[in-house]
Amino acid sequence: MTGIVVEKGHDLEGSSIAGKVLVFPTGKGSTGGSYMIYEMSKRGTGPAAILNLRSEPVVAVGAVISRIPMIDKLSRTSFQDISSGDHVKVDACKGEITIIKHD
Repeated sequence: MTGIVVEKGHDLEGSSIAGKVLVFPTGKGSTGGSYMIYEMSKRGTGPAAILNLRSEPVVAVGAVISRIPMIDKLSRTSFQDISSGDHVKVDACKGEITIIKHD
């Protein structure tokens, strides 16, 4: 609910996703995940955008009801080119991203 990743052992454990572009291959979990994305969005702790290699219904529904821009079927090259700390401009309507590498 705070935007801080709490899953033990996760690469992002302890990091905030609030207001950031969240990039991950695919989602997992139950339908409660859609509600959690929505609740985070309402609290201002949700991501600014979501990018997936292959989305699944829980994440897609969460993004839709939360009005979070999302791109499904991101190219593997683009996915691999994004590093933590990069700035990513997302145009979900066109399905395009621009990666601005961090120093």
